[in-house]
Amino acid sequence: MTSPARSQARSTARLAAVQALYQQQMEGTPLNKLLDEFHQHRIGRAVDDEEHEGEVYADAEIAFFDDIVSGVHARREEIDERLTGKLASGWTLVRLDKTMLQILRAGAYELMARADVPRASAISEYVDVAKAFFDDREAKFVNGILDAVAEDVRS
Repeated sequence: MTSPARSQARSTARLAAVQALYQQQMEGTPLNKLLDEFHQHRIGRAVDDEEHEGEVYADAEIAFFDDIVSGVHARREEIDERLTGKLASGWTLVRLDKTMLQILRAGAYELMARADVPRASAISEYVDVAKAFFDDREAKFVNGILDAVAEDVRS
């Protein structure tokens, strides 16, 4: 059984991983620099604006964050092939919103590589991440794509 604190730390790690993967996609930040930047300036650090002064970003499970970001980086081609196969006919990953793509990549990686995380938990977590950025329609899209990936990789 996972403790609530560990569960929250993993949820935070997933959200941070999606943000890091988005940054890497947009800026081409090298992996080591990206991980270091998130370790030093984002995860578990004070929020840097006046409106939220004194608040701290939620703690994240750093090793879990590192695994997701590094794993997606290392297996991007394999992940993208699997995701492309789940899209409707005529759709490509290029047509997806860049944040949506990172959510799907992180979720697919976790389903493919993290057998320690229950299938339903992984899917539900990335649906929640999608809800942080999008409406219910997009969250349902994430659910459908990741469920289809899970069918292939978790029999």
